[in-house]
Amino acid sequence: MSVETLTFGCRLNAYESEVMKAEAEKAGLSHTLIVNTCAVTATSVRQAKQAIRRARREYPQRKIIVTGCAAQTEARTFGDMAEVDLVIGNADKMKSASYQPMAFGVPLNDKVQVNDIMSVRETAAHLIEAMDGHTRAFVQVQNGCDHRCTFCIIPFGRGPSRSVPMGVVVEQIKRLVGNGYREIVLTGVDITSYGPDLPGSPTLGTLIQAILRHVPDLPRLRISSIDSIEADEAFYDSVASDRRLMPHLHLSLQSGDDMILKRMKRRHSRADALAVVARLRALRPDMVFGADIITGFPTEDDAMFENTLNIVSEAGLTYLHVFPYSPRPGTPAARMPQVDTSVAKARAVRLRAVGEAQVEKLAQSRIGQVESVLVERGGIGRQEQFLPVLASVHRQGEIVSMRITGVSQTGLVGEPLRSAA
Repeated sequence: MSVETLTFGCRLNAYESEVMKAEAEKAGLSHTLIVNTCAVTATSVRQAKQAIRRARREYPQRKIIVTGCAAQTEARTFGDMAEVDLVIGNADKMKSASYQPMAFGVPLNDKVQVNDIMSVRETAAHLIEAMDGHTRAFVQVQNGCDHRCTFCIIPFGRGPSRSVPMGVVVEQIKRLVGNGYREIVLTGVDITSYGPDLPGSPTLGTLIQAILRHVPDLPRLRISSIDSIEADEAFYDSVASDRRLMPHLHLSLQSGDDMILKRMKRRHSRADALAVVARLRALRPDMVFGADIITGFPTEDDAMFENTLNIVSEAGLTYLHVFPYSPRPGTPAARMPQVDTSVAKARAVRLRAVGEAQVEKLAQSRIGQVESVLVERGGIGRQEQFLPVLASVHRQGEIVSMRITGVSQTGLVGEPLRSAA
């Protein structure tokens, strides 16, 4: 058995898992599982621990390495697990030297190899040739975060914001497109903060323009979660001028109530979020939006939650990532008056139901439309607004034109017209 990865959390983790697998194999490891953890919620940390214990029971002779954000912020917790052979911090997890076989077999007190992430000032350029089992490829353009939202532990797992040079990003995308990838997703921890640490201080918008200009063979470029208050003019120009930039954006919204946003130490207001959505829709009427939203944040009352419920319809949000608030030790929000866990979970259920209804409404609106569909594994494709489409008659990686005729439990149903790319 060679090196395998088990990934929790964000798209950036998915990209980094590919790099870690390659670096570990380069170091000569085999029969090893790398668990790439997430620290966003207490639930994600608990799930990682459960998976580690399960992996040890199923493969007792396999080495288990734990890394990622939770390994950085809770290194000793994972180091004290008997099932774990080695804990590597986020600063070193993508370095081949970290996976040298000699790192194993050290005493318990030394098996935690986690350094100070706050001292890291550069994001190394890691070029990958492919992503196992994926049709779209994720490309890291930024890492870390300089903001201090009161609920968030991630800056202490990822370190300060730092950017990958534009030329490196463009070269990576050229390589992936040359290897057959039809869609690229730009990822990072806070990608709208891209660029001020680089010569010339480029922005996310100028990076997007450079990609679209220098990689003309790229059919689709997609952006992961953005902090809308940081969007620059070049970003808006890209949305308006190039249809290869997909009409689907995921907003780091977190709440629809101004008081909660203030207590979260977010930098946008409710009105700011609505204005950004309106401006982007004016530039690209087919634009759809998802959002990250936390329910049950400390001090959130019923009226505050209703403001969050209402912004879903006011902004026309669709794909909602809803998280019941869970306190993260060491964050300011953990010391605020807490909302009962059962209330936070009940609000999450209500909000998810509203989001599901919004997605259904979007799906119904596509009936009769001709969609460009990127075919993925299992006969399912994605159209430009990220809705799933049944496309079983086509090969993985093709982009095909389909007229949508209906909606099923699996996704949109359509009839193929011709190859789109």
